[in-house]
Amino acid sequence: MGAGCVKVTKYFLFLFNLLFFILGAVILGFGVWILADKSSFISVLQTSSSSLQVGAYVFIGVGAITMLMGFLGCIGAVNEVRCLLGLYFVFLLLILIAQVTVGVLFYFNADKLKQEMGNTVMDIIQNYSVNASSSREEAWDYVQAQVKCCGWVSPSNWTRNPVLKNSTKTTYPCSCEKTKEEDNQLIVKKGFCESDNSTASENSPEDWPVHPEVCGAGSRELDSTILREAGGLSLRPPSFVRSLLPVCSHLPLQVHGVSS
Repeated sequence: MGAGCVKVTKYFLFLFNLLFFILGAVILGFGVWILADKSSFISVLQTSSSSLQVGAYVFIGVGAITMLMGFLGCIGAVNEVRCLLGLYFVFLLLILIAQVTVGVLFYFNADKLKQEMGNTVMDIIQNYSVNASSSREEAWDYVQAQVKCCGWVSPSNWTRNPVLKNSTKTTYPCSCEKTKEEDNQLIVKKGFCESDNSTASENSPEDWPVHPEVCGAGSRELDSTILREAGGLSLRPPSFVRSLLPVCSHLPLQVHGVSS
């Protein structure tokens, strides 16, 4: 009876550590993705936020330690090696400390990251070119098309762009354009578009056929996208992390070049 309980406990501990190993691989992969992916808006934020890069390295470190811990735990449980089981509990303590550290860093840098995000977006909007050829511009087009929003705090943010500011026709960013609700495929346009039935003598944001929703934190469409993205998570992330999810998500996209 006692031997049977020991065997069941041993294999239960093996499965538990195998899950830890898989979790570590996921965390490690996420950290590598943040640093390596150049096709999503996360790459734009890295140019202005050192905190994001530090967070990516923390993910990589925690993921690597978790994988090592899971591996040692599996070997120790199967072979009943006390030394490996001891290392397992040491690594478990280190991961707990790392999680607390990351939580504290996120909490105290939330406002700073929000401000850096806003400054980065406004810089992209102000310097947005007609062809939208840079990765920063294409990433922001993707954000506006996916979230169905326009501008950071208002669509009028785009009037800071020299092309739109000096235009005498109704010209607007193509990625802000309203799409039909039945269109399920995400098609991201880039550049600037002109309204076909424009009769205005000046370019006013009120005349633009764009989404009225803004892309900054607090928008209704952004919040619904956050809930969709975070729906499968067992733990609800901090509010500033949830505000990054829709702009950092990586979905298949199709870019159509449209320019005035």
